[in-house]
Amino acid sequence: MELLLDFFRGPDGITLLSVYHAVLRLSLPILALFIVIRSARSLLGFRREPEVWAWLRLATGELLPVTHWENLLGRKKNADIVLDFATVSKNHAVLTRLDDGGWTVTDIGAKGRLEVNGNRVLSGRVDYGDKISLGGLEMVLEPVSRQEARLQANSRTKAGKGNSPGLTLLLLTVFQLLVVLELVFNRTEDRMTILTAYGILLGTQWAMFIGQKLLKRSGFEVETVAFFLMSIGLGICASANPGEMYKQLIAMGVGILIFLVLGFCLRDLETAKRVRFLAAIAGVLLFLANIVFGRSVYGSRNWIYLGGFSFQPSEFVKICFILAGASTMERIVTRRNLWSFVIYTAFIGGCLVIINDFGSAAIFFVGFFAIALLRSSSYPNAILIVVGVGMLAVLVTAAALAIRHFPHVANRFAGYGHIWEDSFNKGYQQTRSLMCIAAGGLFGLGLGNGWMQYMAGAGASDTDLVFAYVSEEWGLLMAVMMIFALAMLGLFVVRSAKVARSSFYTIGASAAMSILLVQSVLNVFGTVDFLPLTGVTFPFVSNGGSSLMSCWGLLAFIKACDTRQNASFAVKLSDEGGGKS
Repeated sequence: MELLLDFFRGPDGITLLSVYHAVLRLSLPILALFIVIRSARSLLGFRREPEVWAWLRLATGELLPVTHWENLLGRKKNADIVLDFATVSKNHAVLTRLDDGGWTVTDIGAKGRLEVNGNRVLSGRVDYGDKISLGGLEMVLEPVSRQEARLQANSRTKAGKGNSPGLTLLLLTVFQLLVVLELVFNRTEDRMTILTAYGILLGTQWAMFIGQKLLKRSGFEVETVAFFLMSIGLGICASANPGEMYKQLIAMGVGILIFLVLGFCLRDLETAKRVRFLAAIAGVLLFLANIVFGRSVYGSRNWIYLGGFSFQPSEFVKICFILAGASTMERIVTRRNLWSFVIYTAFIGGCLVIINDFGSAAIFFVGFFAIALLRSSSYPNAILIVVGVGMLAVLVTAAALAIRHFPHVANRFAGYGHIWEDSFNKGYQQTRSLMCIAAGGLFGLGLGNGWMQYMAGAGASDTDLVFAYVSEEWGLLMAVMMIFALAMLGLFVVRSAKVARSSFYTIGASAAMSILLVQSVLNVFGTVDFLPLTGVTFPFVSNGGSSLMSCWGLLAFIKACDTRQNASFAVKLSDEGGGKS
């Protein structure tokens, strides 16, 4: 390594090294752009034709396609299967596919009778060939033929076609190697730590890629985006505090384990729905432990210390909240479990107010609305909106009290929009952040060459203010690139949601992505004073083990929403269509 450094220093000691740094600062954003564009083309370029899982044949001979695993039947225009007959209620019944390929039909309080083979039922199994009657309107459930299933499989977009995930991962590897070279030149005393940390990162991402290939899964773009953002996050750790890199790698390992376990659980919807109670209980216990044993850091009592380790329970509750909410709300049209979910959400909001964590409260509130507004009928929707507005009023009131009684909260809100008027007190962090963003320009000062950690305080520079840190050392182009990477995942979820097989996947992915995006917005806008500084992290980039583990868990819901052929390990392969997933 010393010989390599001597070679780059050249005869005059700086010439070759200066050229190398200049070329590198140009190369990194270009490589990042290729990585993001290739991932975007693959994730956003799929065809959005809905899959047909069964047919409903009316007495007239008309065939109505059943395109989801949970289907609202009724006269209402936004029903999954619209039955425009006077005797059918607006929201009449829900037709649900079981994991064994069978179906159930459930009455959701319709005025007309629900019958299966002439027998009135409130909820019952329906097999192919059975006759269903809704308010006297009769129809027969018929299977999709093998030929139709094969045609559907052949028409579906194959993951990675035209944009090989392996090649994208190879570009990411080149990106990471260039980052390592830059860091070892600038952080010579921490050379082995940096080489070891990035070596573990490289080995992990390729092991996951090869493992999914062995499972006959060809989609790896979602994971590539996560590893791209983590590469930037590790670089920030190497610059600010190299000793933290091992902690982040441990958190990455635990997070990937959560991602894989949760992904395989999502393969079986009935199992996922059964564990929702365990998830809800876990969320309650985590917050109760937080209230009893939590310690205050920067004014929020949201940390628990166990020996030499610390974690934020609210980060793990995000996963429990989505799992419990999505599996409950997919049957919200039946009005079952509605109030239990509302009470559960209110309990979480109350706990966040008690521990004085209003940044997380805002994130959970957005997650609540994402879950509540998807696939809901008018009555539950109205209840949830009223409850949501009430919760918002409570949070605003609590925030007002916190501003009055907690100085650090008051300073953040008082300085908002006026940071330059008190740049050495209330506006200290944001003004220094803006200075560092301006100093970095488009291509940055070079990894390890920034002043952000000294100007804005080491405790927040690589967490709450990481956008400014990246902008200064990596350049504004790179900082914008990590925003584009998450925005691209958001567009992918929006496109996938409409054709997702189950509303469980739709709600879970939409809620998870909403949380990640709002978290990013609060982090970036708080740094540049577009919003008050709330102290939330940027997903996958900010230094923080709890946040990183939570982000990997949320990513599992997004992965499960991928309907491209053989793309997601979170969806079982079937025998039809040559092993389509």
